Amino acid sequence: MKKLKSDILASIKNKRINVFILFLLFAFIILIFTKLSKEYTNTIVFDIEKVNVPEENVILNDSVVLNITLKTHGFKWLRYYVSKPKIKIDFINDVDKEDGVFLWNKSKAYLDNTQFDEQVELLNISPKRLAFRYDVNLVKKVPIKINATVNFHPGYDVADKLVSDPDSIEIIGPNVLVSKIHHLETEDVIFNDVKSNLSEITNLKLPENTSDLKFSANSITIKGDVEKFTEGTLKIPVSIINAPKGVKLKYFPKEVNVSYYISLSHFNSVTNKDFKVVCDYTKAVGNQSLLVPELVKSPKTAKNIKMNQQRIEFIIIK
Repeated sequence: MKKLKSDILASIKNKRINVFILFLLFAFIILIFTKLSKEYTNTIVFDIEKVNVPEENVILNDSVVLNITLKTHGFKWLRYYVSKPKIKIDFINDVDKEDGVFLWNKSKAYLDNTQFDEQVELLNISPKRLAFRYDVNLVKKVPIKINATVNFHPGYDVADKLVSDPDSIEIIGPNVLVSKIHHLETEDVIFNDVKSNLSEITNLKLPENTSDLKFSANSITIKGDVEKFTEGTLKIPVSIINAPKGVKLKYFPKEVNVSYYISLSHFNSVTNKDFKVVCDYTKAVGNQSLLVPELVKSPKTAKNIKMNQQRIEFIIIK
């Protein structure tokens, strides 16, 4: 009997607590509604939403805002505190175009009638006039510079060279900014133990403060045809050029060994006719009877070309 009595008292006590909490919650809700029903006056910073900007122009990155004083009840104020408020400025109907600037100069009544409802009273706008600097849009295509270090597996190399896909990027923006950009570079990348074709997406290093610029892409694909390579050696005849008329020369050696690095697929197609070595008589070393051999022709498929002979001796035959 005592336990039953204790349980009943505890239940009544809990119900009283719940009723008290419910009463407090109800009172709080009434207080909030009372506060929100009252009118308040406050000044809020409005960002500018630019619409219908002419395609041939770009608005420069000016931090233009409007300080607007409003009077309305609390429920209407909620929308201005939940998200950043904006004022729309139509660049067809709301501005005047002058040299280098678009000018906005609208009355308080104009904004009140077009962008605020009847329950919101617009009291003040500051500043009264806005100036938006603009520039002519320039479209420019710039090449891509690849910043890549490739460490090949022994015996492998790229057949031609690394290429960028696409090889250029289109930039659209103010002439004053775009005209200063002559190329774009990729981020630094390293490829290790490469023995198969490369095809890797890499981000571009875009200029800082690019909010006024548009890029056709912000990344490219680095590509390269990788093949197995071997070393080749050929004997190439040496020719003398620019010798004085009537002067006969005797020189040695008449051939030099040229070594090169080439892919297996091109190895058999390369002959000594693909190379040319000359000595320019006008570049003779001082008073010595020595000429310097120069490689003036070589196949595009050959790499790391070296000559084993750095000097050619000659004598003048009278």
